[in-house]
Amino acid sequence: MSQPNEPVQNYEVVSPSLEAQVKSLLPSVAGYGGLLRSTNTIIPVVDVSSAAEGSTLPPDLQQALAFGSQTAFSVENTTSTLESTAGFYRVIGTIGGCSSSSASVFGNITLNDGASDKDVFGLVTTQGSVAQPNAFVAFDFIVFLDSGDSLKATANARTTITGSTRQIAQKDGTLVNPSGFTFS
Repeated sequence: MSQPNEPVQNYEVVSPSLEAQVKSLLPSVAGYGGLLRSTNTIIPVVDVSSAAEGSTLPPDLQQALAFGSQTAFSVENTTSTLESTAGFYRVIGTIGGCSSSSASVFGNITLNDGASDKDVFGLVTTQGSVAQPNAFVAFDFIVFLDSGDSLKATANARTTITGSTRQIAQKDGTLVNPSGFTFS
């Protein structure tokens, strides 16, 4: 806090994320052209903007599965592109299969940047001379795809990857609510 006889100093704030937030929350002053300023005086602030704009849906509900929001997939003995549009996605499902003495269970989910793959999740059973048991694993995770990225699933003939994807936010972080949901 400044002392009673000390001058209050103003500081210019240069932050693209703060400027974007001001433009988003205060659209009527989005083009005001002024610089954001701060002072050396500390003023406590309580942020009620999400409640005021009616967007207080908790994250677990915002990421809910909904019939109109889901893109279902089932991959067996191939590689399939699950998503290729930039943004944040919830990916949920299972990988399962039955191995034999001559073939293993192999299934994985990868991120691809157009040039190379990086494994995100997978299931592999290695083979010996004795047949391996059935294998099964569930997954539920969130990925971010940048422009040019894609999410792929690969499974061999003895494996099936089944599930769905749902976009939960756009590339810029704007949340995508479940299909059919409206704030009341």
